[in-house]
Amino acid sequence: MPNASSGTRASGPTTSGPTTARAVRIAALLALVVVVLLFPSLAPDPFILSVGVVILSYAVLATSWNLVGGFTGYISLGHAAYSGLGGYATALLILRSGLNPWLALVVGALIVALIAIPVGIASLRVRGASFVIVSIALVLILQLTFQSWHTFTGGSGGLRVPRPFGPDVLRPEQHERFFYLHAVLLALALLTWWAIERSRLGAGLKAIREDEDKAQALGVPTFAYKLTALVTSAFFTALGGGLYALWFGYLDPIFQFSILVGTYMVLMALLGGVRSLFGPLLGAVVVGYAVEVFKSQYGDTQFHLVATGILLGLVVLFMPDGVIPALTSFLNRRRRAASIREVSAEELARQREDEQRGDKQPEEANR
Repeated sequence: MPNASSGTRASGPTTSGPTTARAVRIAALLALVVVVLLFPSLAPDPFILSVGVVILSYAVLATSWNLVGGFTGYISLGHAAYSGLGGYATALLILRSGLNPWLALVVGALIVALIAIPVGIASLRVRGASFVIVSIALVLILQLTFQSWHTFTGGSGGLRVPRPFGPDVLRPEQHERFFYLHAVLLALALLTWWAIERSRLGAGLKAIREDEDKAQALGVPTFAYKLTALVTSAFFTALGGGLYALWFGYLDPIFQFSILVGTYMVLMALLGGVRSLFGPLLGAVVVGYAVEVFKSQYGDTQFHLVATGILLGLVVLFMPDGVIPALTSFLNRRRRAASIREVSAEELARQREDEQRGDKQPEEANR
């Protein structure tokens, strides 16, 4: 009896640990959904609601970037090329072709995904710093092209994007509708990341991230997998850029094709954790809120750039895997330590019981 009961107690932490962790994750996910659903009604003014739209837009872009950066380990600083192309494709399809705004959003994203195929074929043949340079070159070329093409893109003067809702919809209500639209797009991007992570494609991409040469030697079609990840990432990034253009109503080539936007994507993903589903979302909340606060407090100064650089340096130095993996590792260590202490206490109690039982047996024999 003592051995059976002690064995049951010893196995308790190993079986209850995963169940407890799963329950915590489900509770956190439900809490996140509730916060997103209630945020527009809880926002004190339209400015805070607009900040919420910007943060969700950043979360969409960071999660989309993570589809290629997190899975393959290829760091692209030029992903603003796809978000900018998505915004301009959506606007130009509405203005030049008269398409419905929502149809233009999807068609524009598909066009960008097709453009990403030859771009990926050319750029994914190099690795490391060379890939980073190629991604930067792409966004700079597009910035100069869209600045100079006045007759088609509006040039450096920008481009007005028609709003998808009528004039009777006031700006606060516009913010609320686009907040939920960005939330739906973010949910689709997260679901795609989750599905890939559990698929054969995801396993191959992880192998590429760890050791591409070894993965190729084992028969993984590395180039095809990388290209698939890049095209999928470009598609969702273009959707994010197009939806932001519909909300903001104006496109500026200097901002749309800015290396800073691509740097924000990388920073947000790294801050939360590129190997975590909700890592880019957490990074977007932190970075997006901080950027908006700095801009509102310090106006047109470049102080937010200094803060972004400092934050990126701190993340790389002290939390290279991101906040969520660091917290998960810390909690796992605490749980293992608690399990060890619990088992040790049980073993000590059992030893005491055995000692007491051994002392009683000679006494009963003497009687």
